[in-house]
Amino acid sequence: MWSDILHCGKVYLPTDPAIAEEQLKRLDLLFAYNALKPSQQAEKTALLKRMFAECGKDVYIETPFHSNFGGMNVHFGDGVNANFNLTLVDDTHIYVGNHTMFAPNVTLATAAHPIAPEYRVYQYQYNLPIHIGKNCWLGAGVIVLPGVTIGDNSVIGAGSVVTKDIPANVVAVGNPCRVMREINEDDRRLIIHGQQMELAEQ
Repeated sequence: MWSDILHCGKVYLPTDPAIAEEQLKRLDLLFAYNALKPSQQAEKTALLKRMFAECGKDVYIETPFHSNFGGMNVHFGDGVNANFNLTLVDDTHIYVGNHTMFAPNVTLATAAHPIAPEYRVYQYQYNLPIHIGKNCWLGAGVIVLPGVTIGDNSVIGAGSVVTKDIPANVVAVGNPCRVMREINEDDRRLIIHGQQMELAEQ
């Protein structure tokens, strides 16, 4: 089947008419999602469940939202929250665990192209899945490259380019993204930028 080639991890030509036909159908759904009013949350939720391979409870994605296949290969757990301009290059699978948060302008890119120009001239491509654990936070402008796994609870600092796997329970930042430290007791006590914070009453 044409869809198998997207997920095999091999270099292929993405010019199959069947792929293009399915992609256009999916992009029409994405267009419809972005056209909904902010007040139409029930309609947005229902449409996301049609668009995504898996979509958990209480998923919220601010518009505009961009996706190469309209979410066809996206698997979101419960409570995933994304600010505006989330970009999912979902040519193969993207897995995101429960309660993970995306700040504005985050990109998750599963698709890549060979370095050698003699292949790129024909638009050869390959895809590698992305796995992001539960309860992660990706800061503004983070880019996650093909094949990367980010462990549970980890925080990726704003502007980072994640080229390799990041373990669970760490703060990582930079280009290329590197582990800065483990999440610690000061974080649990809400000491932020050297100052003790308090929880607001609600």
